[in-house]
Amino acid sequence: MPDAAIRREVLPNGLRLVTERMPHVRSVSIGVWLTRGSRHEPRVHEGIAHFVEHMLFKGTDTRSAEDLAQQIDSIGGHLDAFTSKEYAGYFIKVLDEHLPLAVDVLSDLVTSPAFDAAEIEREKKVVLEEIKMVEDTPDDLVHEIFAGAMWPGHPLGRPILGEPDTVSALSRDALRAYFHDAYIAPNFIVAAVGNLEHERVRDLVSAAFAKAGLTGAPIAESLPAPASEVIVRTKDLEQSHVCLGGPGLSHGDPDRYAAYALNTMLGGSMSSRLFQNVREKRALAYSVFSSLSTYRDTGAVTIYAGCANDAVGELVDVVMAEVRRLKAEPLVAGELRRAKDHLKGSLMLGLESTSSRMTHLARQEIYGDTGESLDDMLVAIDAVTDADVARVAQRLFPTGTLSLTVLGGGTPAAIEAEQLALA
Repeated sequence: MPDAAIRREVLPNGLRLVTERMPHVRSVSIGVWLTRGSRHEPRVHEGIAHFVEHMLFKGTDTRSAEDLAQQIDSIGGHLDAFTSKEYAGYFIKVLDEHLPLAVDVLSDLVTSPAFDAAEIEREKKVVLEEIKMVEDTPDDLVHEIFAGAMWPGHPLGRPILGEPDTVSALSRDALRAYFHDAYIAPNFIVAAVGNLEHERVRDLVSAAFAKAGLTGAPIAESLPAPASEVIVRTKDLEQSHVCLGGPGLSHGDPDRYAAYALNTMLGGSMSSRLFQNVREKRALAYSVFSSLSTYRDTGAVTIYAGCANDAVGELVDVVMAEVRRLKAEPLVAGELRRAKDHLKGSLMLGLESTSSRMTHLARQEIYGDTGESLDDMLVAIDAVTDADVARVAQRLFPTGTLSLTVLGGGTPAAIEAEQLALA
């Protein structure tokens, strides 16, 4: 059953409001979440969703960028934002007494940006440096290359930051057109958690967002067609960064809890098979892990490791042996129980702060999980069986080959297709 402390409401303009009262704290975390992300932008304007996020902090019709910073700093608050593939978030954490100012600032950001022409040109330089930073961060870059190879030509395979040429070409008119199409009340979710009263938050939000647009452009989401690619890119690095993987499960897939358990056992914890066999027993890598990415209609399972340039072939062989063993052999006694306890502990500990609970509530709204309480999730994790994990292993790693991306110095050893075969 839904938590009684959580209240949900749809305002007359279509904005969705969700609050959770935590009377034992003195803070409130409140955010505006936009149900649009980089997968919803046109190819010619790649990076525009992220660029608009930057521009909202460069001043509004009534506040300069310095005014915004000073108002939040003067009350000891924390203001931040991000853009992802399917949504964007703008959020503030403040003392409960400063909630009215937090709502006012957030609404000003997302309804009345100035889009000053000079600021746009200056911010382009900032974002271009951000793109260069990813190029100089190989463990981030290898994941971007991997996604682009697995989902070629699809928005989910494109970098959120965009490409230098598309960012450089963004115009004020394009930014304003995107903003007016996307930043409308029906696309907004306001999530607030802390020492608050739902009715007061509703009154504040209703007044502050009265000027939000009501209609925008529709979007179309297409399912990506995955490819199985082997890409080796040479870069002046001290080690090689390796990504293996393939398509995964969507956010609402009924098998998602079994997939979380499988990921924990494979490479999602220090006691996982990959961590123990790649790092602890063979000393092939310092960092090695597996992860699941979930989207509205698809997902990805990714295994990452950084190793010596001349050890790539051995690393791939060890990783693939663990994946094949997970598919072919029964789980070790007690392994699933440890994974489920790890998942439950991580979930509970991760929801101890108002900001993390705010994010959790917003994501539930975005993906339609509003009927699932924390207790429901714990029960679902406990219900996972060995047979469930075995079934999901076949779904995540079907007969065929995984995709592989290697970003490394020197000349990493060539990988033969049969090394990546899952049969």
